[in-house]
Amino acid sequence: LRQALQLDPPGTPVKLTEPYQFLAEIGDDLRDALGVDTVPLWRTGNIFGFANEGWKEWTTFAGTPVLVPDKFNTEPESNGEIRQYPQGDRTATASARMPKGGFYFDSIIRQDPIDDDNLNVEDNLEEWVPISDLDLAHIATEIERLARTDRAIIGDFGGSSFGDAALVPGMELRHPKGIRAIDEWYMSMNMRSDYVYALFEGQCEVAMQNLAKVHQIVGNRLTGVVVSTTDFGAQNGPLFSPKTYRQLFQPFHRKINDWIHENTTWKTFMHNCGSIWRLLDDVADAGFDCINPVQTSATDMDPEALKAKYGDRLTFWGGGIDTQKVLPFGTPDDVRAMVRDRIQIFGSGGGFVYAPIHNVQAGVPIENLLAMYEAVAKYRDRAVL
Repeated sequence: LRQALQLDPPGTPVKLTEPYQFLAEIGDDLRDALGVDTVPLWRTGNIFGFANEGWKEWTTFAGTPVLVPDKFNTEPESNGEIRQYPQGDRTATASARMPKGGFYFDSIIRQDPIDDDNLNVEDNLEEWVPISDLDLAHIATEIERLARTDRAIIGDFGGSSFGDAALVPGMELRHPKGIRAIDEWYMSMNMRSDYVYALFEGQCEVAMQNLAKVHQIVGNRLTGVVVSTTDFGAQNGPLFSPKTYRQLFQPFHRKINDWIHENTTWKTFMHNCGSIWRLLDDVADAGFDCINPVQTSATDMDPEALKAKYGDRLTFWGGGIDTQKVLPFGTPDDVRAMVRDRIQIFGSGGGFVYAPIHNVQAGVPIENLLAMYEAVAKYRDRAVL
């Protein structure tokens, strides 16, 4: 994309700031070219437990030149896959793998045998710790830099995503203990609900202390903060019932959202993939201001119905283009038509931040990607206000 926009010569590597999902750093020149009006404020580390520093060159299986942190393992196994290690420690058991020819890392489940009589909540709380002085110093420096960009600053400091399946395996831990297998985790919400609730209590306490420390540094210069990245929906419906959400998740979401709204001007952001229509009443009641990625391709996630029922309670951050079918497999005209329609639907009366439905995947034709951004620039001021 940068080459198509003539911002970079061919072969220029991009910096991967979230190597787990291969998300690249977006420079201000690219933001200007695409009309992007937000910037992220993150901590220093990544999901593997090492800092994004000491950049080195690497080439992905697809042939893309990138820069990765110095502790990112680039040496393939005998079967061609790439493995990552907690905190970059090659003496530990690998915690993630990318199959040969793949695009993303899958967590490697390292589940000890579970003894229900001796389960200890502290084991699952190992990674939920007070924010480090290093991260606070980084945030203090970054907020000054980002404040000069005149863009909306969105903070993502982690720690408050209760039960996020991407985090449950503990990929940053050398020897994760407690409940770490994904299937075991989802069963535990029913079979061990008291344990899960106690875990969330401990996590919430630390998360709120961390947010208070961050607020002391950044004040109200943040526009919004990511509170939850836990996915509650599958393609055809929620992963669990509204009752489970109300019992296990909502009390802690409400506690964090209430603190933010009472002590800051920040807006609260929930990332939640899939079909979550049946949960949205409770999500809104928990005090969230904004939902993402608004997966309109999932069951019961009709754009007009979402806007009609929740448009006065929630801001929609996403839903701008179907990234499963239209963006990768449609024509540029198909893309433009959907962008126009989604801006008109979600933008009516305000409360819409244009974005595609989740990350743009590998293999999307560059013509379609450019068509999306061209259409956003053309129609962004034409919503029925």
